[in-house]
Amino acid sequence: MADPKWLNDREMGAWQGFLAAWALVGRQVEQHLKQEGLSHTQYEVLVRLAAAPDGQLRMTELADALYTSKSGLNYQVTQLEKSGLVRREACPTDIRGVTAVLTTDGRHRLEQIAPGHVETVRRVLIDVLSPEQQEAIATGLGEVARRLG
Repeated sequence: MADPKWLNDREMGAWQGFLAAWALVGRQVEQHLKQEGLSHTQYEVLVRLAAAPDGQLRMTELADALYTSKSGLNYQVTQLEKSGLVRREACPTDIRGVTAVLTTDGRHRLEQIAPGHVETVRRVLIDVLSPEQQEAIATGLGEVARRLG
């Protein structure tokens, strides 16, 4: 077995910076959303459904878009259903498929929460970075997501 290609100082700095920022930004976002009564995944479900045609997506498409397991998504959608923000329907084109549908209450709840969410994201990430840094992060992390996805 070959020796590992150890990280140099620049690479280690990138890795450690990513880990710290991921944890700290994530914590701030989760804290805001928890105050609003949602998890981050639940918020992202509402966002994805609001952007989808007719406010609905197949559960498998939603899981893929959120980079989460089907079982994890199932739990989060169940919680949103209990709150009346989402409902499930049989997929009209596939008897085995299930579609998540954003309810009117879900759309209203998203409209209430979104301004505070955007303010949090701006405060803890976007406004901290220069436009060049934003572009570098978008490009670099976009490439990571593309390769792993």
